[in-house]
Amino acid sequence: MSLIKRNDVLFPSLMNEIFKPDWFGGMENFNGSVPAVNIKENETGFELELSVPGRKKEDFNIEIDDNLLTISSETKSESETKEENYTRREFGYTSFKRSFTLPESVDEEKIGASYENGILKFTLPKKEEALPKPKRLIELS
Repeated sequence: MSLIKRNDVLFPSLMNEIFKPDWFGGMENFNGSVPAVNIKENETGFELELSVPGRKKEDFNIEIDDNLLTISSETKSESETKEENYTRREFGYTSFKRSFTLPESVDEEKIGASYENGILKFTLPKKEEALPKPKRLIELS
């Protein structure tokens, strides 16, 4: 099975082009902050985890289209500080977008997601035909 990196950044860095892995990946980076990702495979599927602390479930937009899982988020934060005789306001916007090409063996209808303690976790189960077959004993006649 081949997991393919998808890189949609307008001007990707030279290092990203030279050292492209050929597995799950890809990202769009709007402000220099892209969440770290862990991907692991087991017999029944894949687990994908993104580290995105400080957000709410409502902050995420998750889509699947033509074997492409896209996760994006945009948040706006304000802080207000009083100093002497004036008020200073600072606005902060953070956003990211990551896209992952799913292997053909993933059952898109059964993908699940949860968000807990700053970790956005996906379970990507394999299709029935992609699961390992149990050993069977063949008797000689």
